[in-house]
Parts: sequence; structure tokens; C-alpha cells
Amino acid sequence: MNAIDRTSDMPRRQFVALSGALGAGALLTGAGGSASAATGPDPVPGKPSCCPCPADPIPPGGPNPCPPAQMQSLCGLPSDTDPLWQEVQYCTQGIVPPGGQPPDCLKTTPNYVVLHGRPPSPQHFLLLPSCRITGIECPFLVSPNVANYWHEAWETGRSGGDVPVASPNIGLGINSQSARRYQQLHIHMAGVRPSTQLRLQALEAAGRVAPQPSQWADPQYQALITGADGSGDRTYRVLRLDALTQNLFVLLNQNVVRPLGLAMAGQTLIVVPKMTAMGFARSFYVLNSDSSLPSGTNTCDHLLVY
Repeated sequence: MNAIDRTSDMPRRQFVALSGALGAGALLTGAGGSASAATGPDPVPGKPSCCPCPADPIPPGGPNPCPPAQMQSLCGLPSDTDPLWQEVQYCTQGIVPPGGQPPDCLKTTPNYVVLHGRPPSPQHFLLLPSCRITGIECPFLVSPNVANYWHEAWETGRSGGDVPVASPNIGLGINSQSARRYQQLHIHMAGVRPSTQLRLQALEAAGRVAPQPSQWADPQYQALITGADGSGDRTYRVLRLDALTQNLFVLLNQNVVRPLGLAMAGQTLIVVPKMTAMGFARSFYVLNSDSSLPSGTNTCDHLLVY
């Protein structure tokens, strides 16, 4: 299991208030509120800068891909020194991490970068936003303007993608605030065991997988799944989606977190594409868990194979 840093959860009331305001656009008025690029050492000579960079002005009417200044206390400051954020800045702006080894920038786009997981492995990569977002607790993730990081992680990590995960069964996962080591949002792109894939398909065949996001929190769609790390059985809420075109953070917040009186900061979220003997079955299992469930967990590490 990954090393764990213990951090305090953001109060749920504060998150709900801000996410509600986001839905109404109250905190997103004007492009001038977007986070600017962090200052730091001069870029590496000769290293091309990204175009457009995350801090570039957004065209009129276009989306704002980064949290506005009003959210930096919750989503992180561009001047923060988290190691993963510094690696993102190297990939997007050429700013060398102080005293560190520059990372391998496996893929760099205006919205995200892809790096090696830790330790480096052909079946473990990380997808990170190009702008400063600490993690799942950031209210900007439930806004209509955020990039669809989950869809991009699948398209990048699938067979034939730009950075394919070396596993026939792929899993995407994000940890809760208290169960992560680094404070820059990162989606793990890794493998899952064949037994996990078979268990999810058996649950679907038995009617134990929620067919609609509105049913995701129903107790009948909670199921025990054996961990790949030998940790035993853990309880997950299981949803099936035909595509990753919807904002999974919004689906989780609207259909699980708020109805059950939970906090986004305490949630783990895992996506397992359905695979059969014919290949990708064009649907996804979306798993959620937290410590409020019997045998629940707040980390994706139990199911992913690094």
C-alpha cells in the first residue's frame, strides 16, 4: 500500500456551500479569478513551453480549466511546493524541481500530464491536472468547467493509448484526502486482478450493480470485493456506466456524498472498464467507498495492482 499522510478533512458544510455556489456560477464569474502560474526558477533553457499553458487567458466564452482565486485556500496555491505539483510545473513550464530529479513527462497536454507511478512500473502511471488542485476535496471538481480527467485517464491508459497500462484488466483510482501521500490530484492508472473483473461481472449479472447514478447509494448495491493486496474483503458501492462522459465527481457528490451526509474529502473512487474475451465491453464499473461503510475503505490501493 502507498505511504499515507494524515491530513484533516475539510468541513462538509464548507464544501457543500462552495460546490452549490459553483453550480450556480457564483464563484466562477470572470476569467480573472483563475489561478495564475506559479513563480519560480527560470525555465530550462531550450525546453519548449506548453501552448496554451494552463495560466494563459481563456478565450471569451471558453471554459476556465483551473480553480479561481477564491478557491485557492481549499484547492491549493500555485506557489505550493508539493513534489507532484513541482513535477507538473516542470512538464508544463520547464521549472526544474528544487534539488530534485526532473521527471519523465510521459504525456503533456494543456489540461493534464502523465507521469510514472511510484515505484516506476509499466503497469502504474499517474494522470495529474496541469493546474493546482490538491485532491478530491477541491470544490472546483464538481463545477461544469473542470476537465474530464477520468475519461482522459482511460483513453491514455487503455490498450492503444499514448501511455498504455501493461495489464489486460485496467483500473483507475483516486484516494481520499487522508489516504494519499502527495497533495496534488492524481489518478492512478494501474492494473486490477482478473478475479476483481470477474467479481464485478458476477455482481452485475446478479442485479447487484446500480444501473443509474441515482441508485448508487442504495444498500442493495453495496458489495464485498477481495483486495488485491491481501487486505481481505472491503465494501464498495458499485455503479455501471456506459461511458465516462459525465463528471464522476459530480455523480459521487450528488448521489452519494450529499444524500448520506458524508464528506467528499473522505471518499475513494475507482473505475474498472468491463473486459470480456472479446475485449472492452464498452461499459465501466464505478466503485466508491469510505470509512462509514462496514468494512469500508478510503483508499483505492486495495484493488489496484501496482
